Amino acid sequence: MRELNAYNEIVGLMQSYFDGLYHADSKILADVFHPDARYVNMMEGEYMNYSRSEYLEIIKQRTSPASQGEQQNDQILSIEFGGSQMAFVKARMAMMGREYLDFLTLIFDDGGWKIMSKIFTYNLQKGDA
Repeated sequence: MRELNAYNEIVGLMQSYFDGLYHADSKILADVFHPDARYVNMMEGEYMNYSRSEYLEIIKQRTSPASQGEQQNDQILSIEFGGSQMAFVKARMAMMGREYLDFLTLIFDDGGWKIMSKIFTYNLQKGDA
């Protein structure tokens, strides 16, 4: 039963994550990321490795896809558990002219699931230069 609850909790956390990105809402994202989380971009020539606070500052400056009239387009591809306190989520999103692939590690800490690391890459959406 705990595994089903954990799965549902992670799905809920991921919906908040997707909503936070779609609305460029750093407050929502602050709730889903662990205070010690890392944000890493693995695009060749664009390597970034930021703390949670550095990442949230970037989000605060971003024009949201929602305000640009983009449709919210995101999907959980898989959720894997490594025991009762660790999980891995593979997700995809399309926004801001890019198709993103995220690998997220999650931990169960202080009574809830939080994203501990976000490693991502992207491709330009078809039709974009």
